[in-house]
Amino acid sequence: MIKHIVMWKLKKASDAGQFKARLDSCKGLVPGMREFEAAVRTDGLEANCDVVLVSSFDDKAALQAYLEHPTHVEVSAVLGGLRESRTVLDYETH
Repeated sequence: MIKHIVMWKLKKASDAGQFKARLDSCKGLVPGMREFEAAVRTDGLEANCDVVLVSSFDDKAALQAYLEHPTHVEVSAVLGGLRESRTVLDYETH
């Protein structure tokens, strides 16, 4: 299984709700997507980012299908203009 974790620091933290709503439109896009949870930072809890996505895929092929899916490509293009920075970690679990 592949874990795909992405964290974003936004230009305006107030855009976090809109950002998450766009991300949520990518849930269930491809076969082999097992987990998909987008969340925004919680006031009063430690955070270095504004929005996070934790997802998992059966294998590298499922992750690649997600990354290349037209909806994901479109959402990524829109969200790219709202972010200050993006951090990604993909890793295999056993």
